[in-house]
Amino acid sequence: MIDTQTCPCGSGDPYSRCCAPYLDAGAWPTTAEGLMRSRYAAYVLARAEYLRNTWHASTRPVNVALADNASIKWLGLEVVDIQAGGAQDDSGVVEFVARYKVRGKAERLHEVSRFVKQDGQWFYLDGDIDARP
Repeated sequence: MIDTQTCPCGSGDPYSRCCAPYLDAGAWPTTAEGLMRSRYAAYVLARAEYLRNTWHASTRPVNVALADNASIKWLGLEVVDIQAGGAQDDSGVVEFVARYKVRGKAERLHEVSRFVKQDGQWFYLDGDIDARP
């Protein structure tokens, strides 16, 4: 991705100053929302290893299977609500809606995600999903 392109996470910032340090340089987000946004960017950019590495060990799948990027087009991310998950917290909840198209059909993923901080790093724990067109 070119440094001047807007980050796919929807922050409005250039990718190079937003999610690139996490996805490309090994930095870790300091908030649950930051981790959620970087994970969305990882889905858009088909970065399965990042998704796996940011999943908490207690719920992490053996493999992270991503949809074929040729058949899916990510359209945007909206953060609906944030509960805790700040730099000083040990847990947090982020509710979001991700919009996408699969073979031209509009879909949306509405999830309430739970995050935990372990040894100073945020991890995705699990979430309640409501996926529908």
